[in-house]
Amino acid sequence: MWTWIIAILMLIVGLVIGFAVGVFYLRKQVEKMQSNPEMLQKMAKQMGYNLNQKQMNRVQHMMKNNKKFK
Repeated sequence: MWTWIIAILMLIVGLVIGFAVGVFYLRKQVEKMQSNPEMLQKMAKQMGYNLNQKQMNRVQHMMKNNKKFK
């Protein structure tokens, strides 16, 4: 019985740690994209959008002003 309890607890701890590491990694990637317009353009194309220069400038400006990404 203790084996099952420990296994379930370790699964929950692993999921929480994995989520935290994933969020940290994603934030670092977004910070890199702010200063690299090529990466931002590539991500937009993967999502099916083709951004012109005006739209690209607007996206970069929004990302820089958003406090979640700082």
